[in-house]
Amino acid sequence: MQGVIAAGDPETAKAGASILEAGGNAVDAAVAAAFVSFISEVGVVHLGGSGIAQIFKPSQNGTDHSCIAYDFFSNMPGLGRLKSDSPIDFEKVTIDFGPTTQEFYLGRGSVAVPGNIFGLCQMACDHGRLPLSVLLEPAIHLAENGHELVRFQAETCALLEPLYTHTAGMREIFSRNGRIIKSGEQLYIPHLAKTLRALAEEGEELLRSGHLAEAITKDQHENGGLLTSDDLNFYEVRIIEPIRFSYREYEILLPPPSSSGGLLTAFTLKLLSNFDISSLQHGSVDHLQLLFEVMAATTRARPFWDRASDELPVDDAIAYFLGDQFVSHYVEEVNSGLTGRSQLPILSEPTPHPDTSHLSVIDSDGLAVSLTTTAGESAGYVVPATGFIPNNILGEADLHPSGFHNRPAGQRIHTMMTPSIVLLDGKIRLVVGSGGSIRIRSAILQVLSNLLDFKMRLVDAVNYPRVHLEHGILQCELGVDPKAIGRLEELDYPVNRWDRKSIYFGGAHSVSRTVSGKIVGAGDDRRGGSVAIVNG
Repeated sequence: MQGVIAAGDPETAKAGASILEAGGNAVDAAVAAAFVSFISEVGVVHLGGSGIAQIFKPSQNGTDHSCIAYDFFSNMPGLGRLKSDSPIDFEKVTIDFGPTTQEFYLGRGSVAVPGNIFGLCQMACDHGRLPLSVLLEPAIHLAENGHELVRFQAETCALLEPLYTHTAGMREIFSRNGRIIKSGEQLYIPHLAKTLRALAEEGEELLRSGHLAEAITKDQHENGGLLTSDDLNFYEVRIIEPIRFSYREYEILLPPPSSSGGLLTAFTLKLLSNFDISSLQHGSVDHLQLLFEVMAATTRARPFWDRASDELPVDDAIAYFLGDQFVSHYVEEVNSGLTGRSQLPILSEPTPHPDTSHLSVIDSDGLAVSLTTTAGESAGYVVPATGFIPNNILGEADLHPSGFHNRPAGQRIHTMMTPSIVLLDGKIRLVVGSGGSIRIRSAILQVLSNLLDFKMRLVDAVNYPRVHLEHGILQCELGVDPKAIGRLEELDYPVNRWDRKSIYFGGAHSVSRTVSGKIVGAGDDRRGGSVAIVNG
């Protein structure tokens, strides 16, 4: 099978390519690559995390094309848990990001229900060609033989050192030499190969009611955790229709809730569609001003989405938030901002962090997958004798704005992950997504606009310098025209100039079918992006 995969590490992309070469399709390649990423991209994702995917199936035998979203993000834990006076294992650590610091929580009480295994197994069962045992072979090989860590992953491990050295089990993996692992050194996770082999034999039942489930819940029960056997046994992957809307001549497909990112990205694109951005010079002051205003308008609109999603049925909330009447009010605000007639407030959103990875795949049949996964930053421990590193999704303040541990057990947690698909005349034009919390939206917006509005090559659309609005300040990556930035300042827009390209601005590993029908890929160089091509 021919195809292209773009991912966050060469080993991840290589695994997907090997599955295509073995006769697998894009779903097989994405699943195999994701399992490998939990080793090769251990700085940002783990087996014990969760994710969201979109799968596009092209027209066949005269039938219409289809797209489906797989939501396997985390639930709140605690189903069937008896009330206890024992303290929850929930400890704060501070991470130094350089320009700022951020607090996270780890420990057993930071672990939400992990969805990765359930979601990936379900995708393979529903749409793959090859058995799970074959799809897991690349990950098992890596787990058995170790993996030479690349610079980006090593730097991320160093950034998160307080979490990655929190317990003896983590230190055995990440600081066996008395210091955090460095680029070029061998990463080895004890017991993980055994767990992956068991997964190849038992499938998702290993985590639902098998040995892995027993080990996780026993450790949780004995050490102040909230996760129960009922949480794992009753977890369901949500298979749902994506949000569909037109942007110029293209059809945009975005994941619905639990992805808040999908709704907010849709809102921003609907705003942008009211402006002839392609008539502007890319990177000019007019272009930057328009990006600033549409991003600022989205931050002002976000509280209305948060409220609607809490108070209305999900379909009603989506219809309200993306309806012409609601959007048109913000189009007027953007126009007022562009003409200098208003100084509207710019609301702040939670401080972002680099704990997500994305991969995109398309095969020669036109089947495509956009897949994003996360583990938070990790819960700071390893489940004994399993190699399973749990997530700390309950310990991220931006996912729990009303406080920790106060949502009902079984409720799906919302996420900013936004694996996206763009169609032209019913065929794939772009498969894109990104890591980077709230920067996911700005990364996807700019890659999409670069490719569709400004007709850039994919590699340029992905790697061109980006901007992002945070706390009312336009963050400008190295390479953004300094003259345009200066003119923006003259218009009283607050800006911050970066002296480098940075993971801060996301990691939008993408694949595309060009107008001429050629399949191409582009890895985002901010996050170690890599592309593998299979020509048959």
